[in-house]
Amino acid sequence: MSTNQFGKAGWTPERIGNLNGKTYVITGTTSGTGFEAAKILLSKEAKVVMLNRNPKKSADVIATLQQELGKDIDISCIQMDLAELASVKKAAEEMLKTVARIDALICNAAIAQVPKQQITVDGFESQLGVNHYGHFLLQGMLFPLIEKSKGRIVTVGSMGYDMGIKTIKFDDMTWNKDYTANKAYSQSKLAQIMSIYELQDRLKAADKTDVKAYACHPGSSRTSLISTSGSLMMRIIFGIMKLLPLTQSAEKGAYPELMCATEENLDQKGFYGPTGRSNWTGPVGVHKIEPHAKDKAVSGKLWTVSEQATGFKWSF
Repeated sequence: MSTNQFGKAGWTPERIGNLNGKTYVITGTTSGTGFEAAKILLSKEAKVVMLNRNPKKSADVIATLQQELGKDIDISCIQMDLAELASVKKAAEEMLKTVARIDALICNAAIAQVPKQQITVDGFESQLGVNHYGHFLLQGMLFPLIEKSKGRIVTVGSMGYDMGIKTIKFDDMTWNKDYTANKAYSQSKLAQIMSIYELQDRLKAADKTDVKAYACHPGSSRTSLISTSGSLMMRIIFGIMKLLPLTQSAEKGAYPELMCATEENLDQKGFYGPTGRSNWTGPVGVHKIEPHAKDKAVSGKLWTVSEQATGFKWSF
């Protein structure tokens, strides 16, 4: 798409008005795009609930944000490990009891490029388990509150969705054969994105159009994602990329998810992120998504498989 609906500079947080009275729930805020998204939302007077695995890091983040933005910011954290469905369920149950509304659930947390096959306690390939199944369960459990709030579900995908096989590997979702870090990561991101477009169709069919669902990605942003879970080679490669104009700041990487969480009248059918070369950097807006990410037969089957895997059936 050659023209950006938000102008030459693309979407920026300057478009966000005062968010007093609104609540945003974000997974993975101890660094990177999640941290930057939380910071910007708080600066607009929103309430932010963080869902993080590490309580110590969460406490440090709260202290940092209070120092930068003031003691009066409305921020809290609930401990949650996306790699364990029991932890996701516990966190969601706590949230349903303690949080009055959710204007947007931003599924930001991820692991990437895990060098060797790892299996979660629930029996999932780790990247699929954390990036897709954990978030799928969280979205489903929080859906009643999101619906009550006429809120949004925002999935932070990746251009990596198009860097592996072009469908879901239903016959070997744990990658017992032919495991590679990139292919498994790509699969997890494709699953996340496909499930959002499938969710859109199911919401429409159930006449639940008060809830909006969006897919976006951060482009190539300077975060700790690769250094946290990637192989030594991937860390070296991305370390070199960070020194070149092929990457952007984590703050700019947060713009797409912030846009999807706050922008009025945003078309759900779009895929949002940087619109520059290879969609790695550049003005934020809508851009092309490959047809295989919206394959209805595959996305429908993925939904059924995901409900079975997580033991949770969505109620529309």
